[in-house]
Amino acid sequence: MKKSKITKNLCDVENWLYSDIVKDHFFNPRNILLDEADYVADGVGIVGSPACGDMMVVWIRIDKKTKKISECKWRTFGCASAIASTSMMSVMATENGGMTLARAKKLTPESIIERLSGLPDRKYHCSVLGQNALREAVLDYENGS
Repeated sequence: MKKSKITKNLCDVENWLYSDIVKDHFFNPRNILLDEADYVADGVGIVGSPACGDMMVVWIRIDKKTKKISECKWRTFGCASAIASTSMMSVMATENGGMTLARAKKLTPESIIERLSGLPDRKYHCSVLGQNALREAVLDYENGS
């Protein structure tokens, strides 16, 4: 049976309009949390809405001595751009000994997009959700919730 052109295009990831870095973080997400049942976080951030499509949950652990993010775990319900953006954000938050809390609150969507080597303009909101989820997790930690 011959595949239709529509089916071929939906499954043909070689022709996606995404950078190799976006594809890598989509197919091989970093720091994803599959089962939060036993995970103890210092802060949790939840953004988005399942009603409109993208929703992200970010869990962070803080090194109490340095006040830096030692772990950043996440789960995202959304498209390839949302998953890749959250994966990259989690890498950025923990690399080189972890971000300070002040730096994490100032992370920009543009810096996530830059590290991904770009996203389509219509997917900009995906990096905003990742940035907001991290900020909410830091605020949750700072407020002692």
